[in-house]
Amino acid sequence: MPLFPQALLNPGVQKREVFGWAMYDFANSGYTTVVLTAVFNAYFVGVVAGNADWATLAWTLTVAASNALLVLFMPALGAWSDLHGAKKKLLAAATVGCVLGCAMLAACGRGDVALAVAAVLVSNACYGVGESLIAAFLPELARRDAMGRVSGWGWSFGYFGGMLTLGLSLAYVLWAQAQGQRAEQFVPVTMAITGVLYAVASLATFILLRERAQPQQAAADRGTGVVDSLRRLRGSWQAARRYPDFGRLLACTVAYQAGIAVVVALAAVYAEQALGFKQTETMALIFLVNIASALGAFAFGYWQDRAGHKRTLGWTLVGWIAMTLLAWAATGPGLFWCAAVLAGLCMGSSQSAGRALVGLLAPPQRLAEFFGLWTLATRLAAIAGPVTYGLVTWATGGNHRLAIAATGLFFVLGLVLLKPLDLQRGQGAAAA
Repeated sequence: MPLFPQALLNPGVQKREVFGWAMYDFANSGYTTVVLTAVFNAYFVGVVAGNADWATLAWTLTVAASNALLVLFMPALGAWSDLHGAKKKLLAAATVGCVLGCAMLAACGRGDVALAVAAVLVSNACYGVGESLIAAFLPELARRDAMGRVSGWGWSFGYFGGMLTLGLSLAYVLWAQAQGQRAEQFVPVTMAITGVLYAVASLATFILLRERAQPQQAAADRGTGVVDSLRRLRGSWQAARRYPDFGRLLACTVAYQAGIAVVVALAAVYAEQALGFKQTETMALIFLVNIASALGAFAFGYWQDRAGHKRTLGWTLVGWIAMTLLAWAATGPGLFWCAAVLAGLCMGSSQSAGRALVGLLAPPQRLAEFFGLWTLATRLAAIAGPVTYGLVTWATGGNHRLAIAATGLFFVLGLVLLKPLDLQRGQGAAAA
């Protein structure tokens, strides 16, 4: 069976375009894997901030601030790209911004807190813009009854890209440690590896993926594009009552993505601070998580098209709750490795299911704008989750176990908010 069966794609879409689209997930996943999950977060806490009492909270506030930028600007950027038919151009600008942000991260050493904060603000905000825009291409490529499978292909490619970046970084770290180098010497090189792979792998996207969106205004009328975009965004909020199920999905997304954001931003910190993992052990752990995530995204992508997107997402949230309980109960590496594998399976499947649901519920003429609203929801979650974790550790004198237990409540809330969503009614509203 071909990896990209033509029957699952919209008329006029060629398989190489889907490959190019999936390659962007391959390109940008190295950033989240190495910078936010496996290496730089722990490096920021332990080296850049010198393991100060405020270090974990400072990291979570920095990540939150970068996501706040997306909350403020991404929906308007999405509306602007819809008006101008310019998703691909804006995607290119976001890619350049994130790669330059990785170069800034590579310059961070002990005590460079201000530089590290600025680098995370730039790189993570640009990463978020790119993530939203590449997702908005999905409904243009896949048939509505195949959205889950095609979304799963993209997430699977992404996790393999994350594994490649992390694998190269891990190999370099092992070599550097054998040479007696300190973290200040080898971590910056892993940031450079991440930026170079992001730039090189994303070239396939810009070569193969077509921009199908057409400008929605005559060229002479687009001089005030920013104003038009903001006006259109305000109109979408005012008309939100016509899309109540999309609103329910956004509320559910904020809840469960807050929990996922904790895992992405603080898994390495938890492993090292609560369980005493060494940096190479943490990187190996995240490598395993990426394998499980790729399998989860691919397998659940096929299952969700058959079993239903809402049901699939619900089961993954149950898995997330079980994962937080395992992590809380772990006193050594064994049980925590089991929790990590479960987190990987749930990560790939829940991310794929969420993106497919947005594609099904978004009005066809407002794809970038509504995926921008989805990004707004995920970034609100990325503020709420890690900041909650940071505040719990700060208030309890560094009790990471209590913080991870509190994270499970986000997934419980996500299940509660998912229940009233009516997918058939929501699709009807989007089509109308």
